[in-house]
Amino acid sequence: MFERLDAIEERYEKLNTLLADPAIASDIKKLTELSKEQRNLEKIVEKYREYKKIDSQMDDLKDMVHHECDKEIVEMAEMELEELKPQLPVIQEELEIMLVPKDPNDEKNVIVEIRGAAGGDEANIFAGDLYRMYGKYAEAMGWKIEVLNVEYGEMGGYSQVEFMVTGESVYSHLKYESGAHRVQRVPATESQGRIHTSTATVLVMPEVEELEVELDLNDVRVDTFCSSGPGGQSVNTTKSAIRVTHVPSGLVVQCQDAKSQHENKANALKVLRARLYDLYNQQKLDKEEIERKSKLGTGERSEKIRTYNYPQNRITDHRIGFTIQQLDRIMDGRIDTVIEALITEDQKRKLSGEQAS
Repeated sequence: MFERLDAIEERYEKLNTLLADPAIASDIKKLTELSKEQRNLEKIVEKYREYKKIDSQMDDLKDMVHHECDKEIVEMAEMELEELKPQLPVIQEELEIMLVPKDPNDEKNVIVEIRGAAGGDEANIFAGDLYRMYGKYAEAMGWKIEVLNVEYGEMGGYSQVEFMVTGESVYSHLKYESGAHRVQRVPATESQGRIHTSTATVLVMPEVEELEVELDLNDVRVDTFCSSGPGGQSVNTTKSAIRVTHVPSGLVVQCQDAKSQHENKANALKVLRARLYDLYNQQKLDKEEIERKSKLGTGERSEKIRTYNYPQNRITDHRIGFTIQQLDRIMDGRIDTVIEALITEDQKRKLSGEQAS
């Protein structure tokens, strides 16, 4: 591990030298590429230097204990040594987690689809609540949201909403959100005050570049129709909304939120590529069952991943057994507590998987 850390530190220093080179500064593409690599290594290097500093201090203190004649200085050195000793194993564990190979999609933007599922109108209302939760979380993270397609629920919320989230390392945070989200509460539509259970599904897909997925436009059927708003009423008389169908796979995507047919078609193809990429990955994981078992869930929409219990102000993530009674804060977009717990558990599982192999 330490040989690898030395190599990373050496590469980090080389990157600093390269980034100070005027020739690199004038090449925007190269500058962006090297800056990104430097940022990815920075936290590991800082943590490794912290480890080496404490290790060096401990060596000095041990030397003092063995060779110093003054008893008081020896006692102080022993006390400092006892304080520092527990820190090294903790930092070493953090370094091991940092060295676990990253998901190649972690730095990507994402396309998110939320659908109202079981529970009728209440499921659609809950889908709207989830959309607002992710919107507020994205705002807190400095990310941007662009709505691609909306199908409104009759009593509020959405039967389906698709949106893109752009920013730094979006997929690394939101990738754990795919699955069925269950809500337990008294719906606004309930007249007798009974608690209902409803579900909404979330699908998070990394944005895919054209070169990453081979999409033959000859396999795509494009249909146009008029955009519609809440209740199904037409919001314009021109056929600006687009529906694209990938004939070989049967995947269908429609987009109507952009102002022009051209923009909607571009967005629909973007979503279609992401869906195809997700479909190919699921097929690959079906063949690699061992890898699937080590993951935090399968990422399938049918898998119940989380319960939102309103009467008890409680949220539970079933994959890691994480429960917190701060549902009101979570629904206000402060979901970072749950996401950080998922990231930590995922890293631990990957680390133990590496050690086992």
